[in-house]
Amino acid sequence: MAGDLQRGGFARTFGMLLLRWRIQAYMDLMWMTRDAKLCLINVVSDVILNLLGVMAVFLLAERFDGIGVSTREQTIFMLGYAALVRGILVAGFGYNILQISRRVGRGQMDHVLIQPQPIWMILLTEGFMPFSGCLSLFTGIGITAWSLTQLSIPFVAGWGFWFFGHLVASTTIVLAISFFWGSLAFWSPVGAEEISSQATRLIFQLKSFPLDGLGPLLQNVLLTVLPVGFVAWYPSQTLMGIGDHSLWMTPFVAILVSLLAFVAFKKGLKHYEQTGSQRYVGWAHRS
Repeated sequence: MAGDLQRGGFARTFGMLLLRWRIQAYMDLMWMTRDAKLCLINVVSDVILNLLGVMAVFLLAERFDGIGVSTREQTIFMLGYAALVRGILVAGFGYNILQISRRVGRGQMDHVLIQPQPIWMILLTEGFMPFSGCLSLFTGIGITAWSLTQLSIPFVAGWGFWFFGHLVASTTIVLAISFFWGSLAFWSPVGAEEISSQATRLIFQLKSFPLDGLGPLLQNVLLTVLPVGFVAWYPSQTLMGIGDHSLWMTPFVAILVSLLAFVAFKKGLKHYEQTGSQRYVGWAHRS
């Protein structure tokens, strides 16, 4: 009996997730197709920006036939992996979820707290933008697929599982960093409103660069203090069998950073429950 209730609760929760994702997808489609001219501009600009994001490293790899210990094809695989991570984040966590400090700093957490849904479900589904954000994802899929045709990776049993597992872990690391630093906006809504944006922008700018040629000190900093290396470089090296890397390291770092972000965000919410938004005055205008 308890098992049936548990399965029923899981089915209802999963059904609610699917419903919310469907609603968000429909709203995103309506926004994307509301005007043919704006739709075309969005498509063209997204394609250009996504290609420019990987072009610098691609040209270096093409000129020198690789970077560090990675060949040109291996570097392109890393670029495709990095673009996939960014595509998942853009398509799945837009609308100020990835930049969570904006929502906190602008007093918009009230909009989340009054909804009759768990906070985790709202944050997981409200930023779903599969149509306006799909071009970033398609760019990553295209680059990764092309690089795999050029590489001789031994596709042993489970390689696909590890590939998607590392993608989830890398995506989680970026989200966790955003939520960790974004928690400061609970205490300083004006000063920290854009801190998540700056943190993710720094990660997106550095994620496509190989860390092979860096000194041990700087490399360790980019794998610990600011774990940019686990967004693309380390997992792609692991998946290609380059170096002595552990398959479990990227998922382990994702769990560790997520726990830190959870604790920080939980403490921020408790503070928010006591103080409320500091960005609104008595007549509801933003200060």
